[in-house]
Order: sequence, then structure tokens, then C-alpha cells
Amino acid sequence: MMAKRSIKPARHASEERAPAKKKGQEKQSAREQPRTHDRRSRAGKAVRGDATRKYEEAIAAAANDNQFYVLRLYITGSTPRSASAIMTIRRLCEEYLKGRYNLEVVDIYQQPVLAKGEQIIAAPTLIKKLPTPLRKVVGDLSNEERVLFGLDIHPRSDA
Repeated sequence: MMAKRSIKPARHASEERAPAKKKGQEKQSAREQPRTHDRRSRAGKAVRGDATRKYEEAIAAAANDNQFYVLRLYITGSTPRSASAIMTIRRLCEEYLKGRYNLEVVDIYQQPVLAKGEQIIAAPTLIKKLPTPLRKVVGDLSNEERVLFGLDIHPRSDA
């Protein structure tokens, strides 16, 4: 009679156990290991980030100089306040957006459907449809700085 042999399955290399470590010989994590070839210093990264930010701002400013604006002004009839809003917006557009804007004036008494579609709750209201993002300036439009900020137009400083 033949004796039974017990066959143990062969161990794969990945199943082998690592030798036990002695006390105090824990493996250093990647963050604790000393850097041997770091090419960039922290100061270099900060300077590079600042330069990148300035470059992106310059590109955005140049893009704003060439963008076409689509504006819609909602007014209420032929009131003095409506006339003042129209004159103010036309003057600002000619001064800051000469040849790069389309201004549509909508009387909400004559075209209430347009006002309802844009959810106009007060007049005068100026809406900047293009360039994105859409912006609304509601109420008194005589404050030039507030209107320019609402349109995302940055006045040029000739200092």
C-alpha cells in the first residue's frame, strides 16, 4: 500500500512574509523621507504662482477690451427716471464700449411678456447678457462706478 503524501501548495513571491522588524526600525513614510532631488523651492513656487496670476489677469484684461456686450435696459414708460437711465447707459457705453455693444431698451408697459420672462421686479433694470456671466443692475443707474462694476467693466486708469 502506498502512503498518503500531503502536498502543500507552493507560495507565490507576493505571499512571502517580510522579516520582522526590530523595535525602532519602522519604515519612514514618503513625507518623512528626505528629499534628494527637489528642483523647485517653495519661494520659487510662490514667485511662479504670482507671475502666472499676473499673466492671467493681463490676458483677461486684453480679452475684455475685445468682447462684444449685449445689454438690455428695462424701463417703465417715459418717466424722467427712465430717460435719465437711458442717457446714463448710452453715455457709459459710448465712453467704455464704443462700437462693442448692442443696447436694447424695453418698456415693460409695452412688452410685459419680456419683463416677465426675465423676472424683472423693479425698473430701471440693466441686464448684461454677453459676455457671460449674466449680470443685473437694478434701481438707480446714476452711480457710474456701481454700473461699471455690475457690467464687469474696469475703467482704465491713465495715471
